[in-house]
Amino acid sequence: MILFPPAKINLGLNVLRKREDGYHDIDTCMVSIPLVDILEITTSDQFEFLQTGRTIQGDTGLNLCEKAYYLLKEQFSIGPVRIHLRKQIPIGAGLGGGSADATYTLLALNELFGLQLSTENLKEFASKLGSDCPFFVDSSAQLARGRGEVLRNITLNVPTLYMVLLNPGIHVGTKEAYAGVSPTEPKVSLEEILKLPIESWQESLRNDFEKSVFPLHPQIEILKQELLENGAVYAAMSGSGSSVFGLFTSESKAFNFHSEHLIYKGLFKNLG
Repeated sequence: MILFPPAKINLGLNVLRKREDGYHDIDTCMVSIPLVDILEITTSDQFEFLQTGRTIQGDTGLNLCEKAYYLLKEQFSIGPVRIHLRKQIPIGAGLGGGSADATYTLLALNELFGLQLSTENLKEFASKLGSDCPFFVDSSAQLARGRGEVLRNITLNVPTLYMVLLNPGIHVGTKEAYAGVSPTEPKVSLEEILKLPIESWQESLRNDFEKSVFPLHPQIEILKQELLENGAVYAAMSGSGSSVFGLFTSESKAFNFHSEHLIYKGLFKNLG
Protein backbone atom coordinates (compact mmCIF):
# COMPACT_ATOMS: atom_id res chain seq x y z
CA MET A 1 0.00 0.00 0.00
CA ILE A 2 1.38 3.38 -1.04
CA LEU A 3 0.10 6.66 0.40
CA PHE A 4 1.09 10.30 -0.04
CA PRO A 5 0.97 12.22 3.29
CA PRO A 6 0.60 15.94 2.47
CA ALA A 7 2.12 19.00 4.06
CA LYS A 8 -0.09 21.74 5.51
CA ILE A 9 0.09 25.48 5.92
CA ASN A 10 -1.52 27.70 8.55
CA LEU A 11 -3.76 30.59 7.56
CA GLY A 12 -3.31 32.67 10.67
CA LEU A 13 -2.19 31.33 14.04
CA ASN A 14 -3.21 32.93 17.33
CA VAL A 15 -1.62 31.74 20.57
CA LEU A 16 -4.39 32.43 23.07
CA ARG A 17 -3.21 31.23 26.48
CA LYS A 18 -0.91 28.86 28.39
CA ARG A 19 -2.70 25.78 29.74
CA GLU A 20 -2.22 23.99 33.04
CA ASP A 21 -1.01 20.89 31.17
CA GLY A 22 1.90 22.87 29.68
CA TYR A 23 0.38 23.19 26.20
CA HIS A 24 -1.07 26.36 24.70
CA ASP A 25 -4.56 27.01 23.41
CA ILE A 26 -4.35 28.14 19.80
CA ASP A 27 -6.70 29.27 17.04
CA THR A 28 -5.63 28.56 13.47
CA CYS A 29 -6.84 27.38 10.07
CA MET A 30 -4.94 24.47 8.56
CA VAL A 31 -5.02 23.63 4.87
CA SER A 32 -3.28 20.70 3.20
CA ILE A 33 -1.14 21.40 0.14
CA PRO A 34 0.12 19.22 -2.73
CA LEU A 35 3.63 18.76 -1.34
CA VAL A 36 3.86 15.16 -0.15
CA ASP A 37 5.97 12.45 1.41
CA ILE A 38 5.74 8.88 0.08
CA LEU A 39 4.73 6.17 2.53
CA GLU A 40 4.75 2.47 1.60
CA ILE A 41 3.43 -0.07 4.11
CA THR A 42 3.27 -3.80 3.44
CA THR A 43 2.79 -6.89 5.61
CA SER A 44 6.05 -8.60 6.50
CA ASP A 45 7.60 -11.42 8.53
CA GLN A 46 9.07 -8.91 10.97
CA PHE A 47 8.64 -5.24 11.72
CA GLU A 48 10.95 -2.97 9.75
CA PHE A 49 11.15 0.80 9.32
CA LEU A 50 13.19 2.41 6.57
CA GLN A 51 13.53 6.12 5.87
CA THR A 52 15.05 7.60 2.71
CA GLY A 53 15.05 11.06 1.14
CA ARG A 54 15.53 13.97 3.53
CA THR A 55 17.38 12.96 6.67
CA ILE A 56 16.48 13.80 10.26
CA GLN A 57 19.53 15.10 12.09
CA GLY A 58 20.58 13.71 15.47
CA ASP A 59 19.26 10.85 17.61
CA THR A 60 15.51 11.39 17.55
CA GLY A 61 14.40 7.97 18.84
CA LEU A 62 11.45 6.24 17.22
CA ASN A 63 10.02 7.88 14.12
CA LEU A 64 6.37 8.94 14.45
CA CYS A 65 5.43 6.24 11.93
CA GLU A 66 6.92 3.64 14.25
CA LYS A 67 5.10 5.17 17.22
CA ALA A 68 1.84 5.01 15.26
CA TYR A 69 2.38 1.30 14.57
CA TYR A 70 3.12 0.45 18.20
CA LEU A 71 0.18 2.57 19.39
CA LEU A 72 -2.24 0.44 17.38
CA LYS A 73 -0.41 -2.78 18.18
CA GLU A 74 -1.08 -2.16 21.89
CA GLN A 75 -4.82 -2.16 21.19
CA PHE A 76 -5.26 -4.57 18.27
CA SER A 77 -3.85 -7.85 17.07
CA ILE A 78 -1.99 -6.56 14.04
CA GLY A 79 0.92 -8.33 12.44
CA PRO A 80 4.39 -7.04 11.55
CA VAL A 81 4.79 -4.61 8.66
CA ARG A 82 7.53 -3.04 6.62
CA ILE A 83 7.29 0.76 6.52
CA HIS A 84 9.27 2.71 3.94
CA LEU A 85 9.03 6.47 4.36
CA ARG A 86 10.56 8.70 1.70
CA LYS A 87 10.80 12.19 3.21
CA GLN A 88 10.28 15.01 0.75
CA ILE A 89 8.63 17.59 3.03
CA PRO A 90 11.25 19.67 4.87
CA ILE A 91 11.68 18.82 8.56
CA GLY A 92 11.18 21.37 11.34
CA ALA A 93 9.63 23.68 8.79
CA GLY A 94 6.10 24.35 10.12
CA LEU A 95 4.57 22.13 7.43
CA GLY A 96 3.41 19.22 9.60
CA GLY A 97 5.15 16.53 7.56
CA GLY A 98 5.92 14.28 10.52
CA SER A 99 2.34 14.57 11.78
CA ALA A 100 1.00 13.66 8.35
CA ASP A 101 3.30 10.63 8.14
CA ALA A 102 2.13 9.37 11.54
CA THR A 103 -1.56 9.83 10.75
CA TYR A 104 -1.28 8.21 7.33
CA THR A 105 0.40 5.24 9.01
CA LEU A 106 -2.72 4.90 11.17
CA LEU A 107 -4.93 5.17 8.06
CA ALA A 108 -2.90 2.52 6.24
CA LEU A 109 -2.88 0.08 9.16
CA ASN A 110 -6.62 0.55 9.64
CA GLU A 111 -7.20 -0.49 6.04
CA LEU A 112 -4.48 -3.11 5.83
CA PHE A 113 -5.75 -5.05 8.86
CA GLY A 114 -9.47 -4.28 8.49
CA LEU A 115 -9.72 -2.59 11.88
CA GLN A 116 -12.80 -0.59 10.80
CA LEU A 117 -11.89 2.39 12.97
CA SER A 118 -14.20 5.36 12.55
CA THR A 119 -12.96 8.83 11.69
CA GLU A 120 -13.41 9.86 15.32
CA ASN A 121 -11.51 6.78 16.55
CA LEU A 122 -8.66 7.59 14.19
CA LYS A 123 -8.57 11.20 15.41
CA GLU A 124 -8.40 9.98 19.02
CA PHE A 125 -5.40 7.78 18.25
CA ALA A 126 -3.82 10.54 16.17
CA SER A 127 -4.11 13.05 19.03
CA LYS A 128 -1.91 10.77 21.14
CA LEU A 129 0.87 11.16 18.57
CA GLY A 130 0.85 14.95 18.18
CA SER A 131 -1.32 18.05 18.26
CA ASP A 132 -1.40 18.44 14.45
CA CYS A 133 -2.00 14.77 13.73
CA PRO A 134 -5.84 14.66 13.90
CA PHE A 135 -6.06 17.26 11.12
CA PHE A 136 -4.60 14.80 8.62
CA VAL A 137 -7.37 12.22 9.12
CA ASP A 138 -9.49 14.54 6.96
CA SER A 139 -7.21 17.04 5.27
CA SER A 140 -9.84 19.53 4.10
CA ALA A 141 -9.55 23.12 5.32
CA GLN A 142 -10.24 23.08 9.06
CA LEU A 143 -10.29 25.47 11.98
CA ALA A 144 -8.11 24.05 14.75
CA ARG A 145 -8.51 25.06 18.37
CA GLY A 146 -7.51 23.70 21.77
CA ARG A 147 -3.93 22.56 21.31
CA GLY A 148 -4.76 21.93 17.65
CA GLU A 149 -6.90 18.82 18.04
CA VAL A 150 -10.35 20.48 18.23
CA LEU A 151 -11.29 20.63 14.56
CA ARG A 152 -14.13 21.99 12.47
CA ASN A 153 -14.37 22.09 8.67
CA ILE A 154 -14.50 25.51 7.06
CA THR A 155 -15.22 26.66 3.51
CA LEU A 156 -13.20 29.67 2.42
CA ASN A 157 -14.78 31.83 -0.27
CA VAL A 158 -11.71 33.03 -2.11
CA PRO A 159 -10.81 33.45 -5.80
CA THR A 160 -8.54 31.08 -7.69
CA LEU A 161 -5.16 31.27 -5.97
CA TYR A 162 -1.59 30.28 -6.77
CA MET A 163 0.93 29.47 -4.06
CA VAL A 164 4.67 29.89 -3.79
CA LEU A 165 6.24 28.04 -0.85
CA LEU A 166 9.76 28.80 0.35
CA ASN A 167 11.97 27.11 2.91
CA PRO A 168 15.36 28.59 3.91
CA GLY A 169 16.62 25.34 5.44
CA ILE A 170 16.46 26.69 8.99
CA HIS A 171 15.17 24.31 11.68
CA VAL A 172 12.91 26.14 14.13
CA GLY A 173 12.07 24.13 17.25
CA THR A 174 8.57 24.44 18.69
CA LYS A 175 9.94 25.30 22.16
CA GLU A 176 12.13 27.99 20.61
CA ALA A 177 9.13 29.51 18.85
CA TYR A 178 6.87 29.47 21.91
CA ALA A 179 9.56 30.97 24.16
CA GLY A 180 9.12 34.44 22.68
CA VAL A 181 5.32 34.47 22.35
CA SER A 182 3.06 36.51 24.64
CA PRO A 183 -0.35 34.79 24.49
CA THR A 184 -3.24 37.19 23.82
CA GLU A 185 -6.91 36.92 22.93
CA PRO A 186 -7.48 38.87 19.67
CA LYS A 187 -10.36 41.35 19.40
CA VAL A 188 -11.53 39.78 16.13
CA SER A 189 -11.63 35.99 15.78
CA LEU A 190 -9.62 34.25 13.12
CA GLU A 191 -12.80 32.78 11.64
CA GLU A 192 -14.27 36.26 11.18
CA ILE A 193 -11.10 37.49 9.47
CA LEU A 194 -11.14 34.55 7.06
CA LYS A 195 -14.59 35.65 5.89
CA LEU A 196 -13.17 39.00 4.75
CA PRO A 197 -11.85 39.54 1.19
CA ILE A 198 -8.38 38.04 0.82
CA GLU A 199 -7.01 41.51 0.00
CA SER A 200 -7.58 42.46 3.67
CA TRP A 201 -5.87 39.39 5.17
CA GLN A 202 -2.35 40.82 5.20
CA GLU A 203 -3.29 43.50 7.72
CA SER A 204 -5.36 41.32 10.02
CA LEU A 205 -4.56 37.60 9.59
CA ARG A 206 -1.45 37.13 11.74
CA ASN A 207 0.81 34.29 12.80
CA ASP A 208 1.84 35.05 16.40
CA PHE A 209 5.04 33.03 16.00
CA GLU A 210 6.44 35.59 13.56
CA LYS A 211 7.03 37.98 16.47
CA SER A 212 9.34 35.50 18.19
CA VAL A 213 10.92 33.75 15.20
CA PHE A 214 11.74 36.72 12.90
CA PRO A 215 14.15 38.43 15.36
CA LEU A 216 16.02 35.13 15.79
CA HIS A 217 16.06 34.30 12.08
CA PRO A 218 15.80 37.52 9.98
CA GLN A 219 16.20 35.55 6.75
CA ILE A 220 12.70 34.14 7.20
CA GLU A 221 11.19 37.63 7.41
CA ILE A 222 13.17 38.68 4.32
CA LEU A 223 11.61 35.83 2.33
CA LYS A 224 8.13 36.90 3.43
CA GLN A 225 8.81 40.47 2.29
CA GLU A 226 10.15 39.25 -1.07
CA LEU A 227 6.87 37.42 -1.68
CA LEU A 228 4.85 40.55 -0.90
CA GLU A 229 7.09 42.78 -3.02
CA ASN A 230 6.63 40.42 -5.96
CA GLY A 231 2.84 40.48 -5.92
CA ALA A 232 1.62 38.06 -3.25
CA VAL A 233 -1.76 39.21 -1.98
CA TYR A 234 -1.04 37.40 1.29
CA ALA A 235 2.20 36.04 2.73
CA ALA A 236 2.99 34.50 6.11
CA MET A 237 5.12 32.00 7.96
CA SER A 238 3.54 28.58 8.37
CA GLY A 239 3.18 27.17 11.88
CA SER A 240 6.24 27.81 14.01
CA GLY A 241 8.40 28.15 10.88
CA SER A 242 10.66 28.22 9.04
CA SER A 243 8.66 27.91 5.81
CA VAL A 244 6.88 30.94 4.38
CA PHE A 245 4.25 31.00 1.66
CA GLY A 246 2.71 33.55 -0.62
CA LEU A 247 -0.78 33.41 -2.14
CA PHE A 248 -1.16 35.10 -5.51
CA THR A 249 -4.28 35.96 -7.48
CA SER A 250 -2.07 36.46 -10.55
CA GLU A 251 -0.79 33.24 -12.13
CA SER A 252 1.98 35.08 -14.01
CA LYS A 253 3.29 36.80 -10.86
CA ALA A 254 3.38 33.49 -9.00
CA PHE A 255 5.10 31.54 -11.76
CA ASN A 256 7.57 34.33 -12.50
CA PHE A 257 8.77 34.32 -8.89
CA HIS A 258 12.16 32.64 -8.53
CA SER A 259 14.15 31.79 -5.40
CA GLU A 260 16.83 29.33 -4.40
CA HIS A 261 14.56 28.47 -1.45
CA LEU A 262 11.58 27.45 -3.59
CA ILE A 263 10.07 24.06 -2.65
CA TYR A 264 6.60 24.31 -4.24
CA LYS A 265 4.87 26.47 -6.81
CA GLY A 266 1.42 25.80 -8.21
CA LEU A 267 -2.34 26.15 -8.14
CA PHE A 268 -3.66 26.33 -4.59
CA LYS A 269 -6.73 24.11 -4.76
CA ASN A 270 -7.52 22.98 -1.26
CA LEU A 271 -9.33 25.92 0.30
CA GLY A 272 -12.72 24.42 1.09
